[in-house]
Amino acid sequence: MHAGLCERGFLLRGLRIGCLMVLAGWPQGLLWGAIKEYKSGVVWPVPKVVDPGTAGSAPADAIVLFDGKDLSAWQDAEKWAIQDGYVEAHGGSITTKQAFGDCQLHLEWCAPEEVSGKGQGRGNSGVYLMGKYEIQILDSCENDTYPDGQAGAVYKQHPPLVNACRKPGQWQTYDILFTAPRFDKAGKLLTPACITLLHNGVVVQNHFELTGDTSYVRAPLYAPHPPKLPLSLQYHRNPVRFRNIWIRELKPMLPLKTAEVDKGSEPEKKPSAKRKTTPKGESPKKSDDKKAESKNSGSPKDEGPMPEGKKSEAKKAEPKRASADSGTKR
Repeated sequence: MHAGLCERGFLLRGLRIGCLMVLAGWPQGLLWGAIKEYKSGVVWPVPKVVDPGTAGSAPADAIVLFDGKDLSAWQDAEKWAIQDGYVEAHGGSITTKQAFGDCQLHLEWCAPEEVSGKGQGRGNSGVYLMGKYEIQILDSCENDTYPDGQAGAVYKQHPPLVNACRKPGQWQTYDILFTAPRFDKAGKLLTPACITLLHNGVVVQNHFELTGDTSYVRAPLYAPHPPKLPLSLQYHRNPVRFRNIWIRELKPMLPLKTAEVDKGSEPEKKPSAKRKTTPKGESPKKSDDKKAESKNSGSPKDEGPMPEGKKSEAKKAEPKRASADSGTKR
C-alpha cells in the first residue's frame, strides 16, 4: 500500500512539473524525451495472422468437423441423418476421428420444436470433451430439472451461472474454451481440466476447474490419460440437431528469448568507493604518518639478523658519530 501511494505521488509530481514546463514554453518533444519507457526484455514471436471468417463461418485455422454436408470427420455416424445443412442425432453417439487436447470448440444445436417429456427427457444430449468431460445439452426453457444437469452445466459438477436457453426449435450456440488436465509420468494429477463456456454469447461457465470426469453413477474421478483424445456428441434418445461445428487447437505462446529487464527510469547504482579505516583511538593523520615512517625506515625484522663482523664495526663507528654530532652542535 505504501509503495502504491509513493508511485502515485511520484506520477502526480511528474504531471505537475510537465504542465508547468509546457506552460513555460518548453517543447513537448523535449518533455517526453526525458521519460524513459519500461521494457520487459521478453522477445515475443509475431502472432500469426488468422482470417476470423464471416458470421456463421469458421476461422481460417479451424478444423471443420461438420459443415452441413458430410460427417467424414466422425466415427459411428451412419445412423445420423443429414438434411438442409444440419445433422439429427439417431441410434448412438458419434466420436471424432481426430484427437484433441486444449481447444476452442464452436457448435450450434437445436432441441425439438415439439415439446415432449420433461426434465432430463427434453432435448437431451451432451458434448464430451476428450470423451470424458461433459457439457450438458438440454431444452432448459421453462423446464425444471436439477441445476447441475441443465443446459450449459458441467454435468453433475457445476450448474451454469445463468439460464441462457432459447425456446425449443430455435438454434443455440456453444463456444467452449477447454484446457485439458495434466498428469506426471507416474499418473499423478498436476493440473485439473478447466472449462469456460459461452451459451448464446453469455458466459455460463467461467474458468471452472473440474474435479474429475463426469459420470451419472459415481463421484468425479481423475484417471491418467493421453494429452489428446477424441470428443463425442451424445445420443440420449432425443432427436437433437447440430450444425456448424469447428474446433481450433490451442497452443501456448512462448517467448523467443528473455533479455535483461529494462527498469525504466530507475537510476543506476554506482559502486561506492572504499573508505580507509584507522585504528581505534587514533586520528587518520597520525596513522598516515606512521605508515610513511615504517615505509622509509626499515626494521631489523625486514633486513634480517646482522652478522657478527658488522656488529663490531658498528660499535667502533659509534664514538666517531658522537664526536661529529658534538661538533655540529658547537
